[in-house]
Amino acid sequence: MPERTTAAHLESLFGNKRLMQQLAFILEVEKLKTILRRTSLLDRSRVENDAEHTWQLALMAMVLSDHSREPVDLLRVIKMLLIHDVVEIDAGDTFAYDHVAQLSQAEREIKAADRIFAILPEAQAKEFRELWDEFELKATKESRFANAMDRLQPTLHNFLTEGGTWNTKGVTSTDVERRTAPIALASETLGQFCERLITIAIEQGIHTPAPSVQCPAPLPTQR
Repeated sequence: MPERTTAAHLESLFGNKRLMQQLAFILEVEKLKTILRRTSLLDRSRVENDAEHTWQLALMAMVLSDHSREPVDLLRVIKMLLIHDVVEIDAGDTFAYDHVAQLSQAEREIKAADRIFAILPEAQAKEFRELWDEFELKATKESRFANAMDRLQPTLHNFLTEGGTWNTKGVTSTDVERRTAPIALASETLGQFCERLITIAIEQGIHTPAPSVQCPAPLPTQR
């Protein structure tokens, strides 16, 4: 049922427009349970969905916030994490290492944000959109820490599932190092931890190191 139809239907049953808009949003984001990601569960029985991913990131932030480089507003971090992927209801999950899909990612996700957050009452729509924009810009200590959680979780899962999508998708250590580098901006400890995971993964043969660059042989000297 389209969100406006849902809101109108609920309002006809109860008559409180604000509450019905809020409930319509809650029902809309329930679709996160159907958006599949690439990251496997640790038991490898299936891949996780966006709702599971979001829950785990929020919990990680609660547990790991004491490793932040500087004190953060934990509630704000959790709010960002809870809504950061709702745009994937429309835009789909863009694989972190799919550089072609990333070319259209921003456009797709902005369009999705415009639609989904507008389901809420105006003031909440503004608040949620500002939180989403803050997460995307990574310009505040809270958004940097939230992004660190988003990058740490799949890295940890791939390490603990013998390479996971690193191997199935042909991701090199250089790709992962580039992806996880921002973690250190939020937490020196977690940044060092990720670096160690990548090193161990290569040593144990569960991760592909970046191919070495072969210098071309020098041309023979013309005499």
